[in-house]
Amino acid sequence: MRERTIASHFVCAALRGGVRQGLDGAALLRQAGIQPALLDEPRARIAPEQFARLMQLLWERLDDEYLGLARLRSRRGTFAMMCHAIIHCRTLDKALSRGALFYGLFPEAPRIRLEREGDWARLSVDDASLWDPDHFLLESLLVIWHRLGSWLIGQRIRLEQARFAYAAPAHAGEYALLFPGPRRFDADANCLLFHARYLTMPLLQDERTLKHFLERSPADLLARPDGGDSLTGQIRRLLGRDCRHWPDLDGIARQLHLSPPTLRRHLREEGSSFQELKDQLRCDLAIYQLGRDELSIQAIAEQLGFSEPSAFHRAFKKWTGLTPGAYRAQEH
Repeated sequence: MRERTIASHFVCAALRGGVRQGLDGAALLRQAGIQPALLDEPRARIAPEQFARLMQLLWERLDDEYLGLARLRSRRGTFAMMCHAIIHCRTLDKALSRGALFYGLFPEAPRIRLEREGDWARLSVDDASLWDPDHFLLESLLVIWHRLGSWLIGQRIRLEQARFAYAAPAHAGEYALLFPGPRRFDADANCLLFHARYLTMPLLQDERTLKHFLERSPADLLARPDGGDSLTGQIRRLLGRDCRHWPDLDGIARQLHLSPPTLRRHLREEGSSFQELKDQLRCDLAIYQLGRDELSIQAIAEQLGFSEPSAFHRAFKKWTGLTPGAYRAQEH
């Protein structure tokens, strides 16, 4: 769903390396269409298009696809060259292995490894060489390689588990959009686990499709939140965009062939609840509409199922720290 928004945490984390290198963070945000004042509110969220623009600006200004978060730069075009090096491989196994070897040619680059563990494949990133206090580059690399692999074979690679060698952060609830599936923190490595059958699949892309893919990647790979096969992603799709006619939890459970208690338990395991999911979806839809000037705030409130604009104002301020009017004003 295009309306998925991105938490301000990731904006601050993306900027950190550039600011460390001497860039003017506030100026970059304005160029990306993001008002710097939004980041003073930790609950604020931005549109994916804004985040993609910010990433492109950072890469251009720094000439570094590692965003100033590694010991050495990865000059712009390195990712594209790696993609050209792997596009003629016959299978995903060969493509990912060659891609890992490609980056292994660069001294002090984060090491990427693809290993088999019985029926499972493990794609890991070693962040020992990074200056990455928010783990932003590490997580970005995992996301990019997962989505690149999925694009190469023309289907989403289902993650069996995402593991992180650090404690769960305060924004852990956001990870369902980045790593759909079970997640484990305080693990022994930073890696993604998926079924090895994907490795034998042939590549369905070629140089022609790669040219189009590289017009917006890897920024688009990062800026496009994806619920995948996670339960929260499935529920969001079932709820849809018409908040006035949303089914209740029992109705969603029936559609998923689960009992309501089982659904609640699975949501707790994913770090969420049915009410939080509805609030997040309403918030995302509200931000999407507020950024487009097509509807009045009252019309947006009605579309989101609020009986009174004042109730929408209170809810939106609770979600983002700003009123709908203040948020719309910040966007312009």
